[in-house]
Amino acid sequence: MNFSTSCRPQMDGKTEVVNRSLSTMLSSIMKGNHKSWDDYLPRIEFAYNRVVHKTTNISPFEVVYGFNPLTPLDLLPLPNPQDFVHKEGVTKPGFLKKMHERIKNKIQQQTEKYIKHSNKGKREMIFYEGDWVWLHLRKDRFPNKRKSKLSPRGDGSFHVLKRINNNAYQIDLPEKYGVHTTFNVMDLTPFGGREDEEAEACDFEDKSSSKGRG
Repeated sequence: MNFSTSCRPQMDGKTEVVNRSLSTMLSSIMKGNHKSWDDYLPRIEFAYNRVVHKTTNISPFEVVYGFNPLTPLDLLPLPNPQDFVHKEGVTKPGFLKKMHERIKNKIQQQTEKYIKHSNKGKREMIFYEGDWVWLHLRKDRFPNKRKSKLSPRGDGSFHVLKRINNNAYQIDLPEKYGVHTTFNVMDLTPFGGREDEEAEACDFEDKSSSKGRG
């Protein structure tokens, strides 16, 4: 299993999309009767699992069982039994196996498409064990450090202890911070060293003094 890093539940975009879709369906069916929302859950579940999804081009029922269950509209006189013979002429296990391979390829294509769109214009940042990094103090994870708008938004430098993957790293954060030491790459910035800091400080002082003389 590939878990997301701490304090970043928004990484699971699939769950967010499903919850948003279910909320929209519930609000459409209840029509203001908010007290009995739990009575509609079985209908919402059946309708959601029977609809065709954009990523797979088939319904969740078809992904699991290979067919959609019947609805009241399907309870009509049966046509010729020969119409129910599968066109591919294969057994159900073989049919499901091929369908799952096709779905897997389709999901992979959609994922690569979304990744390419999301990473457009971004530069991939990779750290290695022993690198020095700055840590971004997010307000939701470091509330005591961000009580004021004038408080520092970052802290450092810290050593990278372990690279879990390209998006998650473990750093040598002291225990006084009271948080988990694993962070997303978005919260880390390369540390250039003290020489770079002194150069930036001198440059800032030169600019300030020139403005004062002007």
